[in-house]
Order: sequence, then C-alpha cells, then structure tokens
Amino acid sequence: MTSEGLKKLKEELNQLMNVERPAISKQIGEAIDKGDISENAEYDAAKDAQGMLEARIANVQSKIANARIIDESKIDTSTVQIMNVVTIKNKKNNAVMKYTIVSETEADLKAGKISIETPIAKGLLGKKVGDEVDIKVPSGVIPFEIIDISL
Repeated sequence: MTSEGLKKLKEELNQLMNVERPAISKQIGEAIDKGDISENAEYDAAKDAQGMLEARIANVQSKIANARIIDESKIDTSTVQIMNVVTIKNKKNNAVMKYTIVSETEADLKAGKISIETPIAKGLLGKKVGDEVDIKVPSGVIPFEIIDISL
C-alpha cells in the first residue's frame, strides 16, 4: 500500500478509538442508568454497536500491522502492475478510462482507484502498452486496448 493509504488507516483507527469508542461507552452508561437492562432496547443497541466497533477496530489494526509500503521509485511502467496509472480504451464504445491500480484497502472508484482484485485490474496485470485484452466483467466480455502506463 502507499504511505498515503497507511496514513488514512491510522487516522481511521484514531477516530474509532478516540471518538467513537468513548461515545458508545457513554451510550451504554446512559442506558444502564435508566435501570433494568434485561429489557432495555437502548442498552442492547449500544452493546451491538460496541461489538461492531470493536470488530472494525481489530480489522483496521490488522491491516496496519500487515501493511507493506510500496517504494514507488522501484515501480516499473513497462507492464501493468500495482500502483500504475493505466489508461485504457473500451474497443466497443471507444470510451477512454484512466485508473490507478491499488490495494483493496485503498480502492476508491470516484478517485479513479481500482482494487487489484477487480476483474479489470486482474485482466490488465502484466500487459503492455498497445496490448488488447478481453476482460470478463459481470455484464459480459469487454475488449480493451492499453493506451498508456504511468505512475
């Protein structure tokens, strides 16, 4: 992953642990203060939210612990690989698209970042500029031509 992606994960973890966790603890405390918790829907909801939050915290901590930062200076652009910006042309409708291939945790389609796990990224990996590839997507098979590979 990129150093930017790791920074975002650390910020998310900070938010979860220092803002959301205390807020849920407060909700649980307020629900307990209302008396009998055996039939208290607020208490049950707060405990469920706490369980989901703790699972999310564990997930983010695991991602941070297992993260490896990619040295962008060592990335090759002769073939498509992770961290490359790939410009492709849909041969059916001539639409040109530009995607950055990133790790699953950094994927953001609105920002033009697609996960290396997507069918398009998998189909492009290892290909060169000028190559034509048929990529199977949920809607069928789409022929693409690789126009450019950059950083």
